[in-house]
Amino acid sequence: MAKILVADDEVDLEMLIKQKFRQKIREQQYEFVFAMNGNDALEKILLHPDVDIVLSDINMPEMDGLTLLSRLSESNPLIKSVIVSAYGDMDNIRTAMNRGAFDFITKPVNFEDLELTMEKTIKHVNQLRETMKAIKENNILKMYVDETVLNFMGGREFESSLMVSETVHATVAFIDICSFTTISENETPEMVVKLLNKYFDVMVKEIIAQGGYIDKFIGDAIMVVFKGEYHLDRAIDSCLAVRKKIEELPNESGNIFFAPKVSIGINSGEMISGNIGSASLRRLDYTVIGDAVNTAQRLQSAAGPGQIVINEAAFEKVKESFNCRKVGEVSLKNKSAPMVIYEVMD
Repeated sequence: MAKILVADDEVDLEMLIKQKFRQKIREQQYEFVFAMNGNDALEKILLHPDVDIVLSDINMPEMDGLTLLSRLSESNPLIKSVIVSAYGDMDNIRTAMNRGAFDFITKPVNFEDLELTMEKTIKHVNQLRETMKAIKENNILKMYVDETVLNFMGGREFESSLMVSETVHATVAFIDICSFTTISENETPEMVVKLLNKYFDVMVKEIIAQGGYIDKFIGDAIMVVFKGEYHLDRAIDSCLAVRKKIEELPNESGNIFFAPKVSIGINSGEMISGNIGSASLRRLDYTVIGDAVNTAQRLQSAAGPGQIVINEAAFEKVKESFNCRKVGEVSLKNKSAPMVIYEVMD
C-alpha cells in the first residue's frame, strides 16, 4: 500500500481526494495523510515515516510548498514530491524542479492525470527503495562507506544500521593462489596486476554463482562468506568450480613459467557479522570474525596446491554429498590440539 501525504490549505481538497480515490482507499492500495501547510506536513512525516510521496500546493501559510521541497530534499531524500498548484508559470515550475520536485500538476486538478502521475512517482520511489535494499544487503558495497555514500543512503539512519552487528551461522572459505609470490618477484607490476585480476575474476564468477560474497581480497587470496540454506554445500560446490576453472587456465610464461593452482580452506560455524573499523574516518569493513573464521584460514594454510581442506565436523555434514579423503591430523596455529582434516576430491 502506498502512503501519500497531501499538503494543501484548501479544506475541500481532502474531501475531494477521498471521494475520487475511495475505491483504492477501500482496497488498501492508497492511504492518504493530510496537512494544512509545510510545517504541518513535516510534523505528519515524523508521525508517518513510511510516507512514499508528497502532493503539495505552493501557496500555503506558515511554510509554502517550495520551502517544504527544500526541507524534504535535505531530510528525506527517498520521499518524492509532486507540486499541485494553480501557479503553473515557468518560474515556479523551474524552482520546484530545482528543489527536487518529481513532477508538477496545475490546478484545477485533472484527477486522471493526477493518478497517472502518482503511480509513476510511487513506482520511482519503490525502485529507489529496492535499490537501497539491494545496496544494504550487498556486503561487497558495504566495504566502501564514506560520508557521501552515507548521506545518499539515508544519513544517520543508514549509518546506524551499518554499525549493527549480529551472530550468524555461516561458512567461510579462504582461497589462495599458490606460489603467486614468485610472479610478484619476477614479473613487471603491470603483468602482476593483470594476472591477479584475471584469476580473481574467474574465482568471483563461480563464487557469485553459488550465492557467496567476497568479504575481502587479501593480497593474492580471497576471503569468501556463504550464508543461508546449505551454505556449507554451496561453499564446497563453489570452491570445486573455482579449482577446476583455475586449473583450466593456460599456463603463463612471461619471465617465468607459471601454472596457476589454488589452495582452499573451508569452515562453518557461528561468527560475528558487522562493520569493523573506524566510524569517524568512514572506513568500515563489513566482515565476519570469530574462531570459525580463523580456523578456515588455518585450514587453508594446511592445504597444498589444488587441495580443498575441511575439518572433521564439516566432513560429517557433507560426506554423503561429496567425495572426501582423510588426510590425517595436523597441528594448526593457535590450536592446542591437533585437528583431523579431510580433502574434498569432488
